[in-house]
This record gives sequence, structure tokens and C-alpha cells, in this order.
Amino acid sequence: MAPDVHRPVTKPCSKTAMANMTMPDSENQIEAGARRFRTLFISDVHLGTKGCQAPMLLDFLARHDADTIYLIGDIVDGWRLKQGWYWPQAHNDVVQKLLRKARKGARVIYVPGNHDEFLRDYVGMHFGGVEVMETAIHEAADGRKYLIMHGDVFDTVIRHARWLALLGDWAYGTALFVSTWLNLVRRRLGFTYWSLSAWAKYKVKNAVNFIGRFEEVLVAEARRQGVDGVVCGHIHSAANRMMGGIVYVNTGDWVESCTAVVEHEDGRLEVIDWGGRARAAGRPHGELPGERGWPQAA
Repeated sequence: MAPDVHRPVTKPCSKTAMANMTMPDSENQIEAGARRFRTLFISDVHLGTKGCQAPMLLDFLARHDADTIYLIGDIVDGWRLKQGWYWPQAHNDVVQKLLRKARKGARVIYVPGNHDEFLRDYVGMHFGGVEVMETAIHEAADGRKYLIMHGDVFDTVIRHARWLALLGDWAYGTALFVSTWLNLVRRRLGFTYWSLSAWAKYKVKNAVNFIGRFEEVLVAEARRQGVDGVVCGHIHSAANRMMGGIVYVNTGDWVESCTAVVEHEDGRLEVIDWGGRARAAGRPHGELPGERGWPQAA
């Protein structure tokens, strides 16, 4: 399916939509002073899992706004929800927050990944102001064009050995569980947050090689389609760098790193490490926003 080319558009917010907004006063105050960008890119939220850092994402969304918002796959974790229903209020709040931004005029584009692949049956449709696309081409303010895709279609394990992908998903979830308890002990001993799964990802040779191959394949696909860069997700490893004349950007995730990518008004792309700011402020992952010391928008 050919990617869609678009430029961000802003629609007026209707009185009906405004009437439906029931945010607390504190949240209204935050959103009124939120940093505004041309485009916001988010992926790998994994709503429906215990590892999802929904409170962190809610705080980020309250403090950052954009004309266009790309949801680049694995926003909802259909794999995990099939095994058992887990949907706390914070996860529902994330969905409502995104729908509210659409009602207020943002163009919200959902590009499904492997964990929310069920949405690929609805490509071309709109839900509550959210457009579902297989892939897209985003034209930045500086004229550069970026291929927008989750990236799982280039993961040979996902495509040809689904059972192995499910096993890897279980192993990743187990690592997150161990990390949670390990970091409870570290906090009591006065140590900072440390990610077991991130350590394993960067220390195990095969994992490092997989990330390198994934990046190279995505860059090659962008070059084949004649664009200037690619913005993707899937591997939970945020990046923004030039590779062989092609800009490679990965949005990271909202399970551990809590990162997103923004486009400034001049077309410049930037990775925002919201999780890093929280750790620098002494707030562990998953702690509710709004407390004294929580990271403010820069």
C-alpha cells in the first residue's frame, strides 16, 4: 500500500468537543502552558501491560502538544490482553487524552505495529478523529520527507517465527518484573534506577547485532522509497542520527526509557528523554505526576 503524503492541518475545536472536556483545573493549567511542536511521534506504549508507564506518558502529553501526532505502533498490546485483561484507569486516561487532542484540532495518525496488528484490518478508517494508516510519508517544515512505520515488517523473527517472538515477549516481561523488584531494593539502598532488560539488550552480542541490522534495513527502505529519513519504533531504543546520508530516528518506548520524538517549527527532530528527566528529578518510573520535583517542560 502506497504511503500517504500529508502536511499538518489544524481544525477549529467545536463547542461540543469543548463541552466534553472535563480535565481537572491543575491539568488544564499545565496544558494551557504546554510546549507546542509541529509534530509529535510516540510508539511502543504497550497499554494493557503492567510495564506500561502510563502516568509518565500522561504527564508528558499534558506538557507537550502538536499540530500532528503520530502513534507509531504497539500503543495497545493486543498480545498481552489476549492472555489476560489488564486495563487500569491510567491506561484509559491515555486513550482519552489522545482523543481529546484530536478533538481540539490535532491530526492524530495511528500506524499499527505487531502488538496492535489487529488494527491493520482497519487501515484507511477513522476512529474518534484518529486515522489508521499502514505507513505514511511525513513532510517536515524544512522540506525533508520521512517514512513513518513501526518497523516490525522487517523483523524476520516476527514474520517467520511468531512463536519465538512470543517467547521473547515473555522473556522481556519477566526481565521487567525482575527489574521492578531489583530497583525497589536499589532505591532503599540509595542507588539510582537501573534497567536489567536494557543492560541485557546492549551487552548480549546477538541483541546488539539485531539492533544494528534493524537500523540498516530501515535506512535501506527509506533510501529505496526516495525519502530523506525514517521514523520508527519496535526495538525500544531511541535514536536520532545520520546513517549513510539517511536520517534514522527511533522513538524509543514508554515501558522503560519513556522517550518521544518532536519536530520543531524549523523541521528539526529531537528525542525527548522524559524518563531521564524524571530520574534526574529523583522520581522513579511509574510514580504519579503532579508532585513537587516532577520534571517540568523545558
